[in-house]
Amino acid sequence: MQNTADYYCAYCGEPNTTFVDYSAGDHQSYVEDCQVCCRPNILYIHIDEDTLEVEIDSEFEG
Repeated sequence: MQNTADYYCAYCGEPNTTFVDYSAGDHQSYVEDCQVCCRPNILYIHIDEDTLEVEIDSEFEG
């Protein structure tokens, strides 16, 4: 099972990879700094419970 997923930074638009904790539920949100520009992104994670496919939306923090 893949435990990482990609998202695009809400500030600089660069792709990032984050770890996903499947045991934390199908809907999660937390703040993670961009690996490129270091600005904080709010990540909204949705895990499809049938396929375990991960979808991540990001937005500006603050």
